[in-house]
Amino acid sequence: MMNDTLTSDVIGRRVEVNGEHATVHFSGIVPPVAGLWLGVEWDNPERGKHDGSHEGTVYFKCRHPTGGSFIRPNKVNFGVDFLTAVKNRYVLEDGPEEDVNEQIVIIGKKPVEAIGFDSIIKQQSQLSKLQEISLRNCAVNCAGDRGTIAKACPNIRKVDLSRNLLSSWDEVLDIADQLKHLEVLNLSENKLRFPSGSSSRTGTFPALKVLVLNRTGITWAEVLRCASGWPVLEELYLKSNDLFISERPADVLQMVKLLDLSSNQLIDENQLLLIAYLPRLEQLILSDIGISSIHFPDAGTGHKTSMFPSLQYLVVNDNQISQWPFINELDKLQSLHALSCIRNPLTEGSKEAQTTRQLIIAKIGQLKTLNKCEILPEERRGAELDYRKAFGNEWKKAGGHQDPDKNRPHEEFLRAHPRYQLLCLKYGAPEDGELQTQQPFLLKNQLLTLKVKYPNHVDQRVLEKQLPDSMTIQKVKGLLARLLKVPVSELLLSYESPKMPGREIELENDQQSLQFYSVESGDCLLVRW
Repeated sequence: MMNDTLTSDVIGRRVEVNGEHATVHFSGIVPPVAGLWLGVEWDNPERGKHDGSHEGTVYFKCRHPTGGSFIRPNKVNFGVDFLTAVKNRYVLEDGPEEDVNEQIVIIGKKPVEAIGFDSIIKQQSQLSKLQEISLRNCAVNCAGDRGTIAKACPNIRKVDLSRNLLSSWDEVLDIADQLKHLEVLNLSENKLRFPSGSSSRTGTFPALKVLVLNRTGITWAEVLRCASGWPVLEELYLKSNDLFISERPADVLQMVKLLDLSSNQLIDENQLLLIAYLPRLEQLILSDIGISSIHFPDAGTGHKTSMFPSLQYLVVNDNQISQWPFINELDKLQSLHALSCIRNPLTEGSKEAQTTRQLIIAKIGQLKTLNKCEILPEERRGAELDYRKAFGNEWKKAGGHQDPDKNRPHEEFLRAHPRYQLLCLKYGAPEDGELQTQQPFLLKNQLLTLKVKYPNHVDQRVLEKQLPDSMTIQKVKGLLARLLKVPVSELLLSYESPKMPGREIELENDQQSLQFYSVESGDCLLVRW
C-alpha cells in the first residue's frame, strides 16, 4: 500500500485493488473533495464508474465509458519486487517471538523447522536450488535492487509471472537479465508497454525456449522488434492480443516450432501467408480467429505447396469453416500429419459426425491424427473406399471413365475432389455395379452377400450369408458362434476382398460395423478359432 503523498512517477504504474487490476492514468486533486486521488482504468471495465471525467472536467481518458475510477492512494497495492515475492512464496517466515533463534522454512507449502544461523544458510541454499517458480498473481512490479536476483536465485530456468503488476518490457528485462539460464517465461495478463523505437532496449534472452505473452497487449511489430533477443525460442504464445500480422518475419523467429495465435480476431488468411515461410514451424494454433477460408496460391490442384514446409499439426477449432474447399486446400501442406477442427459449422452442422470425419480423412491423404484421435490404416481404407463410391456417379458425369485413356474428368470436379483420381489409381476406378446403389454415406441397413470360410477347418462347408452392413462385429461373432457351436470369445474374424487380392483385413473392434471396415457384397469372411 502507498501513503497519500505521491509523485507523478506513478502514472502508468499497474496496481491491484481488492483482487482487481488497473493502470494509473492520473494523480492529483479532484475538487471539490480535498486530498490526493489516483485516477485508474480497470482491466475489467465493468468495475469502474466513469470514463475519467468528473463534473465536466476530463482528468484522464478510458477506452470504455465505465472503465475509470478515482481511488485514494492508501487503498491501492503497488506490488513488491521479484525477490520479495519469491521469499514470500518459497522460503522463510519468522517463528515464535519467544524464541528468536527458531524459524520456520517453508518449501512450497511444507514447513520445516530450522534453528539459528542454520536457517539463514538453509534459506540461501533453498533459493539457489530453485529451478522452477510460479509467482502468478503475486503482485510483482519490478526486479528490485540490481543484482539481487542473480545472487539469490542463479539457477532458475522456468518462471511463471502471469497476472502480476509489471507495466513495461524494461521491468521484464531487469528481471530476465539476471536469470542467465531462463528457458521458460510466462508473462500473460500483464498489460505491458513494449519498446516502440528502433533504438529502444529490447534485451537478450540467450537460453529462452518458451515465451507466453497471452493478453499482454503486444502488437505484431513489437513482437518482431523484440524477437531479435530470442535467438533460440521454440514456442511463442500470443493469444488474445488483437494482433494484425503486418509484415513477414525477417531473420527472427527462425527457430520457432510452435506458434499460438488463438483468439486474435483481426487475423485473416492473407496475413497467414506472411508467416508461411518460418522454416521450423511444426505446430500452428489458430483457434477462434474467425477464419473461414484458406488458399495456397503457389500450388494448383493435386500439388503440394512450398508454404509452411515443416507444419505437422494445425489447430483451427472454433472458427467459421463451413466449406469443403478449406479441407481440400490442407492436403497441399507437405508435412501435415495432425489436424484439429472441432466446433466449426462444417463439423457441427452435420448430424453424421462419423461421415464428416471419413470425408476429412479421405480428402487429406497424409493425415495420421484427426481431432486427437489416431487414424488407423483400416479406418483410412474404409473412408477412401466409401468416398470413391459416394462420388463415383458424379465422377462419371464429369468425364470419368474406367478406361485410363478415356478418363478425363473436368476441372470443376477435380477442384472439388482433388484426391479422387489418386484413389482410383490406389483402389481401381469404381465399377458400374458399385455405382447403381445409393451413396454409402446415406445408406441404412444395406444387405451384404458374403461368403464365410474357415481357414483352420477346411472340412467345414463354405457358407453364404446375407448380413446388414450396420451389423456390429460382436453380433456377427454371436451369429457364427451359434452356427458353429463355438464360444464367442474364441472367434477371430477377418475378411478378404477380390479388389485387394492377397490382403487380409482383421475385424478387431467388436463395437464397429461391417460398413466401418468397408466390407462389401462379394467379400469373404474368414473365421478362425
